[in-house]
Amino acid sequence: MSLREADRPGARIAIVGGGLSGLYAAWLLAERGIRDWVLFEARSTLGGRILSIPVAGSGDGSATAASTARSRFDLGPAWFWPSIQGDLSRLIDTLGLARFAQFESGDMMYERTTGEPPVRVRGFVSSPVGMRLAGGTASLIDALHGQLERERILCQTAVRTIRQAGDRLELDSRHASGATTTWRVQHVLLALPPRLAAQSIAFEPSLPDSLSKQWRSTATWMAPHAKYVAVFDTPFWREAGLSGAGRSGRGPMTEIHDASMPGQAAALFGFLGVPPHVRKSAGDAVVKTHCRAQLVRLFGARAAEPRAEFFKDWASDPWTSTAADMQSTGDHPEPPDSVAPTGPWKDRLTGIASEWSVRFPGYLAGAVDAAQRGVERVLDGRQSAVDPVGE
Repeated sequence: MSLREADRPGARIAIVGGGLSGLYAAWLLAERGIRDWVLFEARSTLGGRILSIPVAGSGDGSATAASTARSRFDLGPAWFWPSIQGDLSRLIDTLGLARFAQFESGDMMYERTTGEPPVRVRGFVSSPVGMRLAGGTASLIDALHGQLERERILCQTAVRTIRQAGDRLELDSRHASGATTTWRVQHVLLALPPRLAAQSIAFEPSLPDSLSKQWRSTATWMAPHAKYVAVFDTPFWREAGLSGAGRSGRGPMTEIHDASMPGQAAALFGFLGVPPHVRKSAGDAVVKTHCRAQLVRLFGARAAEPRAEFFKDWASDPWTSTAADMQSTGDHPEPPDSVAPTGPWKDRLTGIASEWSVRFPGYLAGAVDAAQRGVERVLDGRQSAVDPVGE
């Protein structure tokens, strides 16, 4: 049964998506003294495409919650580049998070094709050097979340419909339990990929055709990708003068890197080059078996038995990927328009996910850039807005 209009919960701003862009937008609003917002996240956890998996200790009971949190490994984005991504770097410093450089010292391994043994080649150091966060990229999510009012964040709650209702917008949300709620707001910040927003949310009235086509044609970063992580007690490859990096034309991983955490467990990770439909038909267990075999080919027998291993296929994640993403090349997208230039959705709806960033589309820094621009746009028009709801 629908709630009577007077009983419907309200907020000035609704944020749809609890990844980096959504949480950073909420943090920016809170920093500016604006508390009248609500954030919806369809998943049971926050972070979106940021996913850092913890690894327990040796099993002797010595691992603490803090040490386990530090030994997290990224199955989503992991790197950032401070020299060219200043806003993200400053946010990390503001939140007091520790960073370290990607390990790249030593030679790398290269295998050309099936039937040819891998060869050792001279390694290289990236320029600019990629940086990572202690405890994984989810440390950034944790830090933002820790400074926000928890009751304003609704997990396991998907927004299904956004419609015009006079001088307000109405959002129909559905909790994983099946319960539905209609919210009344003034503005919506879309912190989920454009293609996913256009497919999963019904807009009433419809979005302008040109805008809808742009959003649906924008590739979602990470959507066609899959990532494998193998955790070891020590970075044994370094003993042989290897950086842990590898390139392969044979696969299943095409690109491999050292994923070790300083002072914590050692790890290798790789991006899968196998198409999504092949991964799906093979199954996770088979994929892991082939990944282990590849690590043995490249780094020796000690890679055969990792302490732990993880595999994340983003193409199988319904809150990330759509059918259209299965044909994507995996390149960073061209940013679409983030707002409707005219019509009923003008000044009511703004895209702030990473794909909408003009500067860094698809990157972590893009989420920060797009969220910052979106919040500024909303606040610039706030003086002409009607009286806030729910305060």
